[in-house]
Amino acid sequence: MTKLALENRTILVTGAAGFIGSYLCKKLLESVDNVKIIGLDSITDYYDVSLKEERLSMLKNLNKDFTFIKGDISDKKTVDSVFGKYKPSIIVNLAAQAGVRYSITNPEAYIQSNMIGFYNILEACRSTMESDNPVEHLVYASSSSVYGSNKKVPYSTEDKVDNPVSLYAATKKSNELFAHAYSKLYKIPSTGLRFFTVYGPMGRPDMAYFKFTNKLVKGEPIQIYNMGDMYRDFTYVDDIVTGIVNVMQKTPAETEDGAPYKVYNIGNNKPSSLMNFVEILENCLIKEGIISEPGKKELLPMQPGDVYQTYADVTELERDFGFKPSTSLEEGLGKFAEWYKTYYKK
Repeated sequence: MTKLALENRTILVTGAAGFIGSYLCKKLLESVDNVKIIGLDSITDYYDVSLKEERLSMLKNLNKDFTFIKGDISDKKTVDSVFGKYKPSIIVNLAAQAGVRYSITNPEAYIQSNMIGFYNILEACRSTMESDNPVEHLVYASSSSVYGSNKKVPYSTEDKVDNPVSLYAATKKSNELFAHAYSKLYKIPSTGLRFFTVYGPMGRPDMAYFKFTNKLVKGEPIQIYNMGDMYRDFTYVDDIVTGIVNVMQKTPAETEDGAPYKVYNIGNNKPSSLMNFVEILENCLIKEGIISEPGKKELLPMQPGDVYQTYADVTELERDFGFKPSTSLEEGLGKFAEWYKTYYKK
């Protein structure tokens, strides 16, 4: 592993108006000296655009060196022009079409963003490798969904991941394969991060905790799948961002086949049952005065594309970076409830 300083670097963050992307940009701008952040995002209407605009205004109000470009990574000309103009040395690719269920009804969006878009990023990285400003590290988002129907827990990056249960999962696994090939062929240092159910303030409204909250506020019953018998390794967004920043600063050692390539899990290493999660969420919302009592639950069968549980083995992350996520659900959901109350009152 080679250490990289982030100071005085130009860093490209794709998906900068997204949930994780905006938090990452904020952290880098506030904590790294003389860093220049180029944020690229297509601002799709997959969910409420005003939330993306809120995140961007937060970044612009920091009065730091942040340049935002509205553009789509699936458009090769856009990607090439950004690389040509700004010459970023570190790339964090978080732009993607997210969501498991949406991939069942809208597969094309996933092929465009997650496959073609990622290919464009890799090609742009490759084009720099013989130049005076080669890309020093590509960090990209994968997902716990690659584990699919794996029965062994906790999930380890050594496990075989050949049984995706959604197109979304298949595109994320393909990103890892693409990155490995480019790392081997062109010596592009690349690190993939398998995120486990990320939550927190300013999150995505299509995520379960956010949808539950919206329904509880309206007094509508919340839908809980597999009769509530599901487990998720919920990971607070600040922990995810700390993990990304740590990973950005160390390029991976070469694998046996000579590729400077690595994949890590980033999860809380502590799965919670969906019913327990809902109970904690309701308590946090009641504490903030957002709702007055627990809501009605509608127990439904398992949905296509869903998995029974997620559970991250983060041994390697802890070994290589001395860090593992640790924010409790009570703390994380408490912060979400505080934000929700302020944001929706405004």
